[in-house]
Amino acid sequence: MSSNKIEKVDKTKKIVILFLLIFLALTILILSVFRTISEKRHLPSLRSEKNELAVRGDIISADDFKIASSKKLYTASIDTRYLDPNKKELFLNLFSIYSNIDYKTLKEKLAEGEKSPGYLVLSYQIDSRTAKNLKELAFKLIQLDVFISRQINGSKILRGLTITESGEKRIFSYNDTLTPVVGYISKFESEAGKTKVNGIKGLERHYNKVLNQSKDGVLQGDRDVLSYISFDKSSLITKRVDGATLNLNVPLKLQKNNETTLDLYKEKLGADEIIVAIMDSKTGKILTMASSNRFNPEKIKKEDIPYLNVNAVEYQFEPGSVIKPLSIALAMDKGLVKKNENFPAYNNFGSMSQKGYPKGAYKIGRFTIKDDHQFKTHYLTLDDIVIFSSNIGTLQIAQRLTGPEFFEGMKRFGFTRKTGIDLPYEKKGVMPKVWQFSAGDKDKKDNVFKATVSFGQGMTSTFIQVLKAYSVFNNDGYMVTPRIVDYLTYDNNKYKPYDDKPEFVISKATADEMKRMLVKTVTDGTGKAARMNGLEIGGKTGTAQIARGGKYLKKYISSFFGFVNDEEGNSYTIGVTVINPISTGKNWYYYYASWSAVPVFKEIVQNLIKLNYLTPKEDIISNK
Repeated sequence: MSSNKIEKVDKTKKIVILFLLIFLALTILILSVFRTISEKRHLPSLRSEKNELAVRGDIISADDFKIASSKKLYTASIDTRYLDPNKKELFLNLFSIYSNIDYKTLKEKLAEGEKSPGYLVLSYQIDSRTAKNLKELAFKLIQLDVFISRQINGSKILRGLTITESGEKRIFSYNDTLTPVVGYISKFESEAGKTKVNGIKGLERHYNKVLNQSKDGVLQGDRDVLSYISFDKSSLITKRVDGATLNLNVPLKLQKNNETTLDLYKEKLGADEIIVAIMDSKTGKILTMASSNRFNPEKIKKEDIPYLNVNAVEYQFEPGSVIKPLSIALAMDKGLVKKNENFPAYNNFGSMSQKGYPKGAYKIGRFTIKDDHQFKTHYLTLDDIVIFSSNIGTLQIAQRLTGPEFFEGMKRFGFTRKTGIDLPYEKKGVMPKVWQFSAGDKDKKDNVFKATVSFGQGMTSTFIQVLKAYSVFNNDGYMVTPRIVDYLTYDNNKYKPYDDKPEFVISKATADEMKRMLVKTVTDGTGKAARMNGLEIGGKTGTAQIARGGKYLKKYISSFFGFVNDEEGNSYTIGVTVINPISTGKNWYYYYASWSAVPVFKEIVQNLIKLNYLTPKEDIISNK
């Protein structure tokens, strides 16, 4: 074979091999493209989602001060494995400046974290403003190469300073103001791993559900190269909605003034506690509910534990003589007391001819009942009984009611049932059963249960029950429900959490007559220390021994419940209770309400005047 032919064959073989290689390459390329198209690719998503934590609702005073509020907290963290050892000092200095956390504290925390390299939380308590600054710092730290990337599974990963929402913190801006009524909280971890709070006592507890009725905000959309979400028609935006806001009837300034008054009188009287409340007589709105025993809900100490209960609704005690106007009003409303009627006094003045009754006392069963006031007459008028607080006169009037009439009448005034105030753990008090009041009715004998309960012994009630009952005398015979919260605000909408209607208790005529006598009690009787010119003031004192384990202690509870009105239409029912004032030595008389509760009442009225809630009329004298 010639050389030309051999060259031609070789050339043909080369061309064939070349075409085969090209074909093979094209086949591989096509298969690769097909595989790339058909296989599921793990590309980073172009969509991103951001959640905005919603927080618990605020508690706001009537004069627009935030009593309690929640703020978002953020966590600042790093992965110590990505921190450049050569720029550690730079990081610590910058983070300390931006976070306002002590440099030495940070250095110690970082040194501890580096013992087990990895995730390290620098702070759980970053507020919103600081979090914003730290997010800017995080970007600058990347630019300054403070953090270095690492190879993980063949990919370069860079992790810098991370700022994330960690939960919320409850803030009580005015420390112990309005405690224990406002209550306190405890923390818990939500399903999303965020720190949230629940109410344990007070308003925080009663309205816990609506305060926590929040909805986190959500933002979904396409992200840019810096992972920021860009807004377009495909973006999904869900607005953040915080929990409901409680808008109170209580003005902060008035509350603080009254708390200062209680602090001064607690020290002066040496009392265990003093409780005060002011209620609008027509609406039931509580303008003040104050205690001398308060605490800071953010820093509860061991010695604060006895102060955590709202004793205005949780402490049950024998109310004493403040019950007398209620007992008498029930008999008056039944027409069982005649106008200008006189009642035997059974006193120490002269001699009494009634058989079986010792001088100066009323014998009933195995009990002997006396009056503190020694009347210089054989008979008492109805005014005398109320104004000078006669036990003997009151029980005689109460005996005219049948057992069921007396029992149901006291229930109508609100005893043995909750008042409906918007606070948790309210107690109902205890009163003898109706059959015990009925004993002796058939044979017309005196009933010891009606006798003692008629002047506030042998029964228990709460402070708030008595306050509610006294609204009857200043509201034409109708009783209102005490309310601390005026309305709720949720998602920019206002609504009332309740729909109360006044309860009819006694006729207007009876209420007006008792009101007249309570005013006279202040002008001429045991409440003289509450007199003030230009205002209509009425009320009743009450002093009772504290009972424990079925025995009476040498400790007393002194109260004054009443009302104050001006000619501008302002009308308030006010209660003051002093628990165990000093009653020994030179101050032995402090256990009398006229020396303890009544002066506090007067100071509270003066606070109302000072802050323009009352306007005295100068030409009206309250003792006329």
